[in-house]
Amino acid sequence: MNTIEESGILGIATRLQRLSDQIRKDGFMIYKAYGIDFEPKWFPIIYTLHLKSGLSVVELAAEIGYTHPSTIMLLKELEAKKIIISKKHKTDERKRLLELSKKGILLIEQMQPVWKIIIEAVNELIDTENNLMKAINEVEDKLREKSFFERAKKYTLPNS
Repeated sequence: MNTIEESGILGIATRLQRLSDQIRKDGFMIYKAYGIDFEPKWFPIIYTLHLKSGLSVVELAAEIGYTHPSTIMLLKELEAKKIIISKKHKTDERKRLLELSKKGILLIEQMQPVWKIIIEAVNELIDTENNLMKAINEVEDKLREKSFFERAKKYTLPNS
């Protein structure tokens, strides 16, 4: 057991980040093994645009739960790779509507069989007594009700 694991609940963010990093790294290796040039960090955007084409940047950011700047950064990478395209809104010139390019659509078709493999491997990984996806859903629901910061504010330091 390392120091972060020994820190218990204090290390939760670090441990979740570490877990996320490992899954993304292995996800990259899975795509690469099947000859697919794809970064797992792009997944929320391309998957969402696959299901809901024509979203604005603001709508997309809200849909994936990322900040506007984080979303813009990923969109720039995907546009540079020609996986997504943006079109101007018909009535609002300032608004960009995002969709998969032809290359993006072909990428989705190439990835779909690999997603089935990823689903099987993840299901095997999280098939534990305390199912990780169920726990994540429960924590996300609680955070929607009240933020971590709001919860912490009700506690005070000793001797204050």
